[in-house]
Amino acid sequence: MTNNKPKPDFFAVRGSVGHLQSTISAIGIWAVFFGVWVLATSSGWVNDLLVPSPQKVLAATYDLFINRGFTSDVLISIWRVFISFAIACAVAIPLGVAMGTFASIEAIFAPFVSAWRYLPAPSFIPILLMWFGTGEAPKLALLVIGVIFFLITLVMDHTKNVRKELIETALTLGANRYVVVLKVVFPAALPDIVTAMRQMLAMGWTYLVIAEIVASTTGIGAMMMRARRFLKTDEILAGIVVIGILGLLTDVMFRMLHRRLFPYLEVKN
Repeated sequence: MTNNKPKPDFFAVRGSVGHLQSTISAIGIWAVFFGVWVLATSSGWVNDLLVPSPQKVLAATYDLFINRGFTSDVLISIWRVFISFAIACAVAIPLGVAMGTFASIEAIFAPFVSAWRYLPAPSFIPILLMWFGTGEAPKLALLVIGVIFFLITLVMDHTKNVRKELIETALTLGANRYVVVLKVVFPAALPDIVTAMRQMLAMGWTYLVIAEIVASTTGIGAMMMRARRFLKTDEILAGIVVIGILGLLTDVMFRMLHRRLFPYLEVKN
């Protein structure tokens, strides 16, 4: 009997990838990355002072956590990222939904939001220091500025993508505008809003080091700036690795939350 089962196409357009292949690919790319890193440092291709080996970075990470109280810096950084992100979401989600639902509100706020999106958040550092001093406020404000305007735009766009048929049906059945927004538009857009939050939380992590070099003595970024003064490249890379791991963990948490809240969106193979 002839087996007519089609062979899997590695480059199939929008094809599916099995769990085994996904796991092997994920492990494989990291194995290649660290293999090249080890080879480059052990063979002398790079300056050891500028690019320390993975072993040195791992040893520096261990020393930071065990002997130098780095855990408190990590917890402070996590607090800053999540508090600032919560503030940004509290403003961006209601405003973005309103802008995506009511053209009159979009006409008011869209020009303002669009202009602020193109302003680099680090350029606000001097004025934030003048306004808020050297405490926590300028750091949180910088992290909020780096996220909020992009998040407003994403939420607005996702709200606009809600099917008009749903809104028209609700209006035909006698729902007022508040019911339409709260019971139809917002629930329909919520899965995409959660995805936008996941994307923008990553943006918050990217601004963390910039926020923590603003007259700061605590946090991952402050540790990295101290290490720079003493040419401790291994500690700088340790801080980068820790931020990457924390960002990856929060990304996984958001994906799990998305699956838990919206199981009906999962594609069954």
